[in-house]
Amino acid sequence: MIRNRFNFIKQGILIVLLCCFINSFQAQSKVVKLFNKMFNDTDTTKTSKFIAYPTLAYAPETSWEIGASALYIYHAKKDKTNRLSEISNFSFITLAGQYGVHFDHAIYTNKDKWFGLGKLKFQSYPLAYYGIGQNISGEELAIANANIISIRERLLRKVYNNWYFGLELNYERLSKVSFDWFHGIIPQNNILGQNGYGNLGLGAGLVYDNRHNVLNVRHGLLSEVGYLFYDQAWGSTNKLGTLFLDNRIFFDLTERNVLAGQFIGQFSQGDVPFNQLSMIGGEMMMRGYYLGRYRDKNMLALQAEHRWLPFKFSKRLGGALFAGIGSVSPNLNFDKILWTAGGGLRVLLFPQRDVYTRLDVGLNPDGYGIYLFIGEAF
Repeated sequence: MIRNRFNFIKQGILIVLLCCFINSFQAQSKVVKLFNKMFNDTDTTKTSKFIAYPTLAYAPETSWEIGASALYIYHAKKDKTNRLSEISNFSFITLAGQYGVHFDHAIYTNKDKWFGLGKLKFQSYPLAYYGIGQNISGEELAIANANIISIRERLLRKVYNNWYFGLELNYERLSKVSFDWFHGIIPQNNILGQNGYGNLGLGAGLVYDNRHNVLNVRHGLLSEVGYLFYDQAWGSTNKLGTLFLDNRIFFDLTERNVLAGQFIGQFSQGDVPFNQLSMIGGEMMMRGYYLGRYRDKNMLALQAEHRWLPFKFSKRLGGALFAGIGSVSPNLNFDKILWTAGGGLRVLLFPQRDVYTRLDVGLNPDGYGIYLFIGEAF
């Protein structure tokens, strides 16, 4: 059975340990000075910051995993009135021969005129498959082994105040797909996409965004609506269309307290492969569920979170409590509501840029998940 993959180790638990160690031990050795420069963010004259660190994880389906993560943050033109841009990378290889490279970015140009938001993923990795729909069994049915290329990009231009409009692109390719079925149970009906596919979606998006720091928003609003259409005319295996909705709101209740909420939806029509269905779970939405534990053509989810950044008694240590509800459905009939709740710790990683690293634990009726990432979930 696929279990949570100890993301708290994989995504850099070394950061938390090093930050706490440096805070409590102020020796003036060259090593400590180097760590202070990297983690304590004491240089106020620079508008960019880079951090890189090794990662280590273990899971039964992968054996030991060795990797490296990196984060680069900056302000365009070195002007701090411009919004904070971030580029992150995670690369890994396992003793079982699996590998992957992930890139995430949110980039603003000077005066925030252009906004580039995207995720790129290249990996050879097993996926847990539980089935499709709301009323599925409690255990995974199979492991889907595949080589995956996934690219989601948005290039948006400011058209008025904080309104952006532009093009969206999504490309997903699964190759060398094979299903290892548990208990000898092989479904009679084929799973769409089980023989691999390559789908290119083209579309447009409209975004309202007045956030200044995408890694830690204290006050602001993000509202996005986007549509992607996939067709054989430009090389897609399947013909389908997907509508995306993402709405986030943030209130700075006090200097240290932030209340955040998110409403998100994804709705598809046509021939949707199993790995392009709308999914519940992961490190960002409905934390605690394995990403793809529940999947179908349509998804709605709502989550809220209270953040202490930082606690009153500390300059670097904070926390959060969160809860969420969501559901998937083939026909907009969301009659089974899923829930998750949890909390976590926050450690102020870059004080001059108000960037935290988070360690979250999400709980739900199906199990739990543990996550450690730089930046908030939303």
